[in-house]
Amino acid sequence: MLNTKKEPKMIKQGRSTWSAMLLVLLLTSSMIACKSKVSDADLKAKVETVTAASPNVVVGVADGVVTLTGTVASEEEKVSLADAAKKADTKNIKSVVNELMVETAPIETNSDDADLITKVIDATKDYPNVKVDVKDGIITVTGSVEQSRVQPLKMALDALNPKKVDMSALTVN
Repeated sequence: MLNTKKEPKMIKQGRSTWSAMLLVLLLTSSMIACKSKVSDADLKAKVETVTAASPNVVVGVADGVVTLTGTVASEEEKVSLADAAKKADTKNIKSVVNELMVETAPIETNSDDADLITKVIDATKDYPNVKVDVKDGIITVTGSVEQSRVQPLKMALDALNPKKVDMSALTVN
C-alpha cells in the first residue's frame, strides 16, 4: 500500500530542492554575466594615451573594436600604432581596424622652362618624329610615335616633374 500522506511532503521537498538549485544556477549565471566590462569610452581613452605622440591619428571604438584613422609619416609608424593600440588593453579590445594613411611627400613641380627644355631635349632624343614645346611648365607633345613607345615617352617626360604633360596632339601609329 502506498502512503498518500507522505507523497505530498516528498513532492514539496523535491520542489524546494529544485527551487534552491534553480536559484543557485540563476545567481551563478548572473554573476558571470555581470563581470566587469570596460566601456568603449574607457578603451578609447587607453588607446588615445598610446597614440598621443601622433597628433594626426583619430581613435574610434565601437563594441570593443578600435578604428584608427588619419595620417602618419611612414608605414612603420602605421604598423607600430596598430600594435600599440591592441596592447593598450589586450583583454577588452577585440580587434584593431587600421585605416591610417601614410603621407607622401609632395612632388615639387618644375616650372623653369629653360631647365625643362634642356631636360626634354635629352628625354626625347630617341624619338625623331616627336616634337615638344615647353611653356609655363607645361610640356606639349606633337608628332607621331609607335604604340609600344608611348608609355616610355610619357614616363620619361613625367619624371621631369612639369606642371603637366599634354600628349593629346600626339599621333600614335
